[in-house]
Amino acid sequence: MGKVIVVEGISDKSRIAPLIAEPVTILCTNGTVSASRLEELLLPYEGQDIIILVDADSSGEKLRKLVKREFPEARHFYVNRSYKEVAATPLRILMDVLIAANVQVNKLLIEG
Repeated sequence: MGKVIVVEGISDKSRIAPLIAEPVTILCTNGTVSASRLEELLLPYEGQDIIILVDADSSGEKLRKLVKREFPEARHFYVNRSYKEVAATPLRILMDVLIAANVQVNKLLIEG
């Protein structure tokens, strides 16, 4: 089963992509998303492991609510509110979140 990680923006994608050591599709919502836009974005990945990793702010929470309604099978993972944004979260913390989501991470970064 393929894995899809949904983030809000390109900076979030750029932050987590180097940490991942397996084929994973990373999708950016690029801001506010409607139910129809979300469906358009995620429908091609239905049946895959959909992982939601968005900012700990109001726009991130709105997106989570929409995903829970439209794609209840998606799994939600969180960054600590003190970091606010995925892009501002320390790499070690992001690696821990990815490991919790059962995503293989670059072992060289763990050891280094």
